[in-house]
Amino acid sequence: MRRKFDVTTEHPETAIEALSRKSGLPRQRIKDAMNKGACWWTLKGKQVRLRRATKEVKAGTRLQLYYDENVLDRKPEAATLIADKSRYSVWFKPHGMLAQGSQWGDHCSLLRSTELELKRPCYLIHRLDADAAGLMLIAHDSKAAGALSQCFSGRTMTKQYLARVTGIIDTRDQLIDTPIDGKVAMSRVTTMETNETGPTSLLQVIIETGRKHQIRKHLESIGHPIVGDRLYGKPAKVPLQLLAASLEFDCPLSRQHVKLELPEPLNRLDT
Repeated sequence: MRRKFDVTTEHPETAIEALSRKSGLPRQRIKDAMNKGACWWTLKGKQVRLRRATKEVKAGTRLQLYYDENVLDRKPEAATLIADKSRYSVWFKPHGMLAQGSQWGDHCSLLRSTELELKRPCYLIHRLDADAAGLMLIAHDSKAAGALSQCFSGRTMTKQYLARVTGIIDTRDQLIDTPIDGKVAMSRVTTMETNETGPTSLLQVIIETGRKHQIRKHLESIGHPIVGDRLYGKPAKVPLQLLAASLEFDCPLSRQHVKLELPEPLNRLDT
């Protein structure tokens, strides 16, 4: 059961003292929740996570604890570092890992995993569905984050995905331009291989826009939902068979053309 605890301190004390008195939770559970990013406070006018249980807070400080045992007990998946480019790094995000956390915690997110592994500031540049897997970029300074984000929002980034879909489809460079949420959305689909025993097809999908669930919705709209898509198709024994396989762009930091691809065996989908 999800519970939210909201406390404003009446006198100087440690964060864990204030939260323990308000919530009645064991201190060790509060400490664990704070370490996993479930506690928030206002610092310099911004709502940020407070992780240190022994932090001394002033009178009048507002603390919020978002406590959900189901979230806190999850074990984070292991992300894989593909390349460290100094001002940004390239990662393989596995199925089920969040790009960033929520108010209920961030220990199962790529952003937090990157912070812990590289011990550097980390900034999210773009998103990838939690159910999907594949390449993601993480910036390590704010200017790099802004410049790389512009590559995505400005449509100068070529994003190639692999998707295994239900049924047999044989197509080449098929444009799907059904609007999503009233906005322009364009995906180009090419068949890579078919499997008659499934029956399934492996597709290459290049997207020219980045709407929420764009590939999932577009493939469902032509009668070929992605295998394992519990939202737009049917659940399966395998995770969502959608993989962000490559990114290609003119890097605004190095001024060089960059093509990033998943190495073997991370570039494969289940058959």
